[in-house]
Amino acid sequence: MAVVARRLGIAPSTLRTWDRRYGLGPTGHTGGKHRRYGPEDVNRLELMQRALLGGASTAEAARYALEAVLPVQQGSGERIAPGEVVLDRSVARRLRAAALAMDGPAVQRTLAESIAEAGVLEAWENVIEPVATAFESGWDGEQEGADAGYLFAECVLAALVRATPVPAATRNQRPVLITGLPGDRVNLPLYALTACLAERRISTRLFGTTPPREVLAAAVRHTAPAAVVLHAGEAGQADTAVFVRLSRGRLRTRLFAWGAGWAGIPLPPKVEPLTDLRSAAERLEYVLVGR
Repeated sequence: MAVVARRLGIAPSTLRTWDRRYGLGPTGHTGGKHRRYGPEDVNRLELMQRALLGGASTAEAARYALEAVLPVQQGSGERIAPGEVVLDRSVARRLRAAALAMDGPAVQRTLAESIAEAGVLEAWENVIEPVATAFESGWDGEQEGADAGYLFAECVLAALVRATPVPAATRNQRPVLITGLPGDRVNLPLYALTACLAERRISTRLFGTTPPREVLAAAVRHTAPAAVVLHAGEAGQADTAVFVRLSRGRLRTRLFAWGAGWAGIPLPPKVEPLTDLRSAAERLEYVLVGR
């Protein structure tokens, strides 16, 4: 129970309550009378946790987790963990249609269901990012719904914030500071990365609204982060002088440049580029905790 509680970032007493009230407990047994959580038990607990983050009540989340049919990999007999579920494009089309209809509740429900089913990373890659791109550049040659695009962005922001748990125990001693550069209007990736790292029990400090350079430098001094990620979503925003200012002094902080705005920009020494959301989350996890 202690191991599972640490993995989920919740208290063991919460697990005992979920077991006693809703039957979401360990189903395996050791040689004696002790019960042991198996992979399917943990998957159902993760489903419940994501449903809670999506706004469900505890009873609703428990019922959803117990009734969910965990997919099976074809020919392998092994079940797929919730974070490995692949969402098809029909979900993205349904999400965009709801946004074009200005149906905010339907957009929120679809986002919450996608994140609960597959996790933030898969939902971002297969649903959120394709729809956001469609609003920016058109889908199948059609571009429409500027107002729907704003509604969609607000709903995504709310969904990502709800999907960002506060772990009871984190795996890193010093946080990751995540922010954009002045003029960076693309802040949704910042919230997505924060949510992905929270799922991995990695603590962060997020500035969704880009602070002035002097404020950012002060925040780095005060929080002593293990890493700083500067996002530039558009060409012309990249400014390596920010890294030069942050690297002054004796503070041992890893520096990362993330986003399309850094493409083709020579980076200062010891500044590492990050590409997409998946590689950013995986690289930061490896740098901070070694896995």
